[in-house]
Amino acid sequence: MVFLPSQARTLLALLLVLTSLACTSTQTSITPLGQSSFEDYRRQTLHWMEQRRAFQTPDPKAELAWNAPREWRPTSPATRGVLLVHGLGDSPWSFYDLGAQLVQQGFLVRSLLLPGHGTQPADMLYVRLEDWQRLIAEQVAILEREVPEVFLGGFSTGANLTFEYAATHSEIAGLLLFSPAFQANTSYDWLAPFISWVKPWLRSPEDKRSQNAVRYMNMPTNGFAQFYRSSQLVRAWLDDAQYTKPVLMVVAEHDSVLNTHYLLESFQARFTHPDSRLIWYGQVPKSADSDPRILVQPDALPTRHISQFSHMSPLFSPDNPLYGEQGSLRICWNGQDAQATHACELGAPVWFSDWGYREIGKIHARLTYNPYFSWQTQVMFEVMGLGSTQQKGAQNSPPCCIANDS
Repeated sequence: MVFLPSQARTLLALLLVLTSLACTSTQTSITPLGQSSFEDYRRQTLHWMEQRRAFQTPDPKAELAWNAPREWRPTSPATRGVLLVHGLGDSPWSFYDLGAQLVQQGFLVRSLLLPGHGTQPADMLYVRLEDWQRLIAEQVAILEREVPEVFLGGFSTGANLTFEYAATHSEIAGLLLFSPAFQANTSYDWLAPFISWVKPWLRSPEDKRSQNAVRYMNMPTNGFAQFYRSSQLVRAWLDDAQYTKPVLMVVAEHDSVLNTHYLLESFQARFTHPDSRLIWYGQVPKSADSDPRILVQPDALPTRHISQFSHMSPLFSPDNPLYGEQGSLRICWNGQDAQATHACELGAPVWFSDWGYREIGKIHARLTYNPYFSWQTQVMFEVMGLGSTQQKGAQNSPPCCIANDS
């Protein structure tokens, strides 16, 4: 976090307000909002995507299904629901595996497509944090009319949005936070709202790598500005309060996007429910000895050619058809040189890591799946009050589970 003199902080606050007023989005520039049912929301969103999406594969129908809001409805009437919110530049595909696990436990599960997403990166030029907040408020209200108990889940920026809602709405039963973007690992993120005025794109929007089938790979500066605003709200709340409902927080220690030690400290100090759990993929933190709620798994798995976990890897099963171990989407643009990137794209043998990791003699693609996914799902169910016997026939179980009291 950047510490500024009091006068500079006052000026910064004023400029943020002016930025908010100057860049208000319109209903013609973002996904339609204001629906009275999830069915109408999904139908109108699909129509919007059909009109505006820049398709990346020869199968537009499949792409629309991957990116559209989705519902998983159990065979028996549900009494508990989960609303899931993806991260900046991502899509509801983030919850393809998680939704399937939750519905098997009787949850009514829904995933949202945030305004500005699912079509083309340019649609993020005018979206506002308030648009995302409005969508979540509308869909939480709709879900609450159908089930008496609602959990919220989010990935990255989506975790910020769901936390901010839950912190001010005590009826939310608990939270599932995957790679929560409470604080970036840069001290310059506060500049994004101002840079977006003079430099709408940090990288050319004509870059051929601007998106893949389920996410944007390039982003207007305004997207980062709205992310920053969401993280600022979360940190302001955590500075003064504690969250007392059950929370699952999942963090990869070497996440290139986030300040992971801020997340560790926040979990220990601010998330106080005894059933809350922090899953930490990496080395055992020194401070973990004092908190048995922290579960640690190693993120360097040489037998699977994994050097370290990535920001996105906790979400996906090894069996995911796009991002899994044998998935069809390999992210080769991973912060390495052009020669290594090209070799990866041609199908050369690779190792897997987060963005920017390099090692002499190895080509690294992005790690897009979680070898511990089934174990992580079982921990999630326990946090949600289902007990350790609810996850049947777990596959891909970890070789060990290091709790800090073991």
